[in-house]
Amino acid sequence: MQRKSTPTMKDVAQEAGVALGTVSKVFNGIPVGDSYRLKVEAAAKKLGYQVNQYARGLRANKTYTVAVILPGVDHPFFASLAQHLCTALAQRDHRMLLYVTASRPDIEQRCVTMVQQNRVDGIIGLTYNPLEVNEELPFVSIDRCFSSDMPCVAADNYSGGRIAAEKLLELGCRRLAFLRTGSVNLGETDKRGDGFEMVCRTRNVHYDAIRLRDGESLELFREFFQAHMSGGKIDVDGIFCSTDLLAWRVQGILQELGLRAPEDVQIIGFDGIRRFGSESLYCSTIVQPVQKIAETSVDLLLEPDRSKVPSLVCLPVSYAPGGTTRE
Repeated sequence: MQRKSTPTMKDVAQEAGVALGTVSKVFNGIPVGDSYRLKVEAAAKKLGYQVNQYARGLRANKTYTVAVILPGVDHPFFASLAQHLCTALAQRDHRMLLYVTASRPDIEQRCVTMVQQNRVDGIIGLTYNPLEVNEELPFVSIDRCFSSDMPCVAADNYSGGRIAAEKLLELGCRRLAFLRTGSVNLGETDKRGDGFEMVCRTRNVHYDAIRLRDGESLELFREFFQAHMSGGKIDVDGIFCSTDLLAWRVQGILQELGLRAPEDVQIIGFDGIRRFGSESLYCSTIVQPVQKIAETSVDLLLEPDRSKVPSLVCLPVSYAPGGTTRE
């Protein structure tokens, strides 16, 4: 049985009726006329020609591979972010290497070191710990500003907190609370509470703020609720939680105490997480533009002129009712 030879760029050029240089430009992303590009793509498809990414990378001194570092993919927000990052990179003809760290600083740093040794074109990372990164390697951070020369992409967390407070007040709440769990290291997500508290202070509204570190018991929240209960009623009527996951857990605590949302307490979370299968929200929430965060991160990472890259990009958020507020 005679084995068919692998088609070459020269074969594609002959099939398309164009110069070999035109084929090279198309496969290397260099602009050519649409008619030429369509001819080359049609010829390549007919012949079964595939670009040799390794050889292409050697010529351009690139790997066309980007490392993505995330705390995990078991959380719906991180899973959605990973999906959109993969799609955005594929649209730019890049592959994604995904590293999952469980938010552990040693694993995060190990991933960065390993990536730097194995050559990639850059890193997109959502991390919660200090990192040592080679300044020569493009790095885009999500939700944490490391330095002025390392771009950060985030939702407008401050506006999100402000919107949550204003919405609870608009819906008739008079005594509010902000509940947060998160990293001890400062990041853009801390601004959610800042925006919320600013509205409360400006409007002279009484509020409580309880901030727990990741891993600390939520029993402190239960104790807070019990301290504000009398005769089966609670005097806190509006709660803003730093994430939808926390809002879901807080609902469970309140139910155990005989309280319901939104009948007894109105709750707003943050992220915009939807239930698998139904697309319904877990709670009323401040929605992050996950797809735009991913696309912006990729655009900044692959920008050839680093002088044009801003240090911080804040993307607008929006409010969506999800059953835990009384619209």
